[in-house]
Amino acid sequence: MKKATPKERKSAGPLQVLKLYTKEVGRTWWLFALVMIAVTGLQIVSLISPLYLRQFFNIISTGEPGAATIHTLLITIVWIGGLGLGAWILQRLQSLSTIYMESYVMSDLYVSAFDYLIKHSHHFFISQFAGTLTRRVSKYAGSFETLFDSFVGSFVPTILYVVGAIGILFARNHVLGLLLAAWSIFFLIFQVYVSRLRQPVRAQRAEEDSALAGTFADAISNQNTIAIFSGAAHEHDNTSAAVGRWRTITLRSWVTDDYIWGAQGFLMVLINISLLYGALRFWERGELTVGDFVLIQSYLLGIFGNLNSITRELRRVYDAFADAGEMVHILQTPHGVNDVEGAKALTITRGDIDFNHVHFQFNDSRPILRDLNVSIKGGEKVALVGPSGAGKSTITKLLLRLYDVESGTIEFDGQDIAKVMQDSLRDAIAFVPQEPILFHRSLLENIRYGRRDATDEEVIEAAKKAHCHEFISELPDAYGTFVGERGVRLSGGERQRIAIARAILKNAPILLLDEATSSLDSESERYIQDSLEGLMEGKTVIVIAHRLSTIMKMDRIIVLEHGTVEADGTHMELIASDGLYRKLWNIQAGGFLQEE
Repeated sequence: MKKATPKERKSAGPLQVLKLYTKEVGRTWWLFALVMIAVTGLQIVSLISPLYLRQFFNIISTGEPGAATIHTLLITIVWIGGLGLGAWILQRLQSLSTIYMESYVMSDLYVSAFDYLIKHSHHFFISQFAGTLTRRVSKYAGSFETLFDSFVGSFVPTILYVVGAIGILFARNHVLGLLLAAWSIFFLIFQVYVSRLRQPVRAQRAEEDSALAGTFADAISNQNTIAIFSGAAHEHDNTSAAVGRWRTITLRSWVTDDYIWGAQGFLMVLINISLLYGALRFWERGELTVGDFVLIQSYLLGIFGNLNSITRELRRVYDAFADAGEMVHILQTPHGVNDVEGAKALTITRGDIDFNHVHFQFNDSRPILRDLNVSIKGGEKVALVGPSGAGKSTITKLLLRLYDVESGTIEFDGQDIAKVMQDSLRDAIAFVPQEPILFHRSLLENIRYGRRDATDEEVIEAAKKAHCHEFISELPDAYGTFVGERGVRLSGGERQRIAIARAILKNAPILLLDEATSSLDSESERYIQDSLEGLMEGKTVIVIAHRLSTIMKMDRIIVLEHGTVEADGTHMELIASDGLYRKLWNIQAGGFLQEE
């Protein structure tokens, strides 16, 4: 399997982004309808108001001061005020409807993005920066707010206003109306053309932005290593290089925008002069009134304001498309490990495990397992030993179906694990890794993760069996203590005991131990070994052993070398034979085998 690299990351296009956003908006269609009613009504009011201003100035310019004229002007003022009040009401309706709709949709986007992301394969996550993925989820939801605000606050109002203004101006004077229509069409074509030209720059900027976030996250999460190896200066250079790449593409994007804004400003000056000159000629011929000049300027000011708004929004819009496109690409990437159609829940009766001609490799040049055939009977305790690279840890990943085998099958009680539901498979396995990773949550929550419906009493009982109740009780907040990101506030041995307590609480029929006592001191290990013996009772157990002295009592020891079974037997049988196990035992002399 070829690992993804940052250069291989892709971004979905605007249409793909809009497709997913539209689907989410459809779930709150009634709020969207209210928003559109308010936006449309607001533009109608904005178009009608200048007509009353036209009438107001026509009366002033042609009428004589008098009671009748003042009365007419006051009525006009009342209409203008009423339209202003109506606009205020519509603005409030638009604002509240938008707020509620965006909060619902963004919540759904966060949840749906997380739900899909978290189901990606183990290979996917080890090929990505956690900080980058987190930022992409956040930008995916945040981009919707940007796009929708631009849609209802700029694009739709501008289209409605420009079309309405052209229609009203055309009714007053065909030539001026056609001139404004021609200019608007040209402006739109120009805008679409330059927007398409700058989209690749936008996408590249979004990628560099995510890469920069990943660089920061990688350095921050390895702060301890940086300090130990005096790497601050090196990381400064590394981060400065990433910032430099971000600055280069960001500057190119902004400079491009500035040129475009300049061109648009020139076009606006040109149409303003053209319409005023044309209106002057028609006024000279008696075809337009003073109020028409007010009408034209009102519409032009409204159009320019809307178009300037679009110009400002377009940069945000294309940034939003680029930001969202990275997450949409992930959402469109098939999961590496999937349940097959019609997959059924795994049923464990005996606990037999069979590897049938299993072949697995991470890439074409490095096969890990070669035609592996192993049968483990239910209730049997089996240890896997071998030098680094023999395939021991890979076997646990395949049993948990973090990867699918290249060929062959792995069966539990005769059921191919590739054809059962993944959750049911993992529910049947309790796994204690060599380096447990904990949530930044309370100790109670971390242990309860083994069985999330367990009572506090059951959690504490499991902690006592794992011999972690003692150190937990001494903490100021006891079981309510938060352990820090990945459990960094605890020692390696304490984290391992928490992981063992979690496995004890889960009480699954299959138990996988990846040197579960490697981080413990000798006294703690003795206590834990007693607990593990009780935990192993009645279960099928597979132990990955780096320290051979811990597996002498196993029912069987399977020796792996180059992805195949080199030997299989009890400790005494393997010591008696002149093979790899005996060699490893003599090298170790009861000590440790180099970890895989």
